[in-house]
Amino acid sequence: MDKEKSDYLSYLLRLWRVENHGEAPSADKAVWRASLESAHTGERKTFASLDDLVDFLREQTGRSPARPIQQDDS
Repeated sequence: MDKEKSDYLSYLLRLWRVENHGEAPSADKAVWRASLESAHTGERKTFASLDDLVDFLREQTGRSPARPIQQDDS
């Protein structure tokens, strides 16, 4: 990734909900899907979950994955 791209990223974000027809029971019958389209290249990436989207954005910005919050047992 060159200097210009690492300092500035531009995407068109699309979000939509789809019915969850999976085997596992879920309180929410719908799940969110996402896609990003690069304003620089026109390349489109799709994501099966919002967590996948955030992981991709963390990777693109050089951020480490989110870490679970440590609870203080005192």
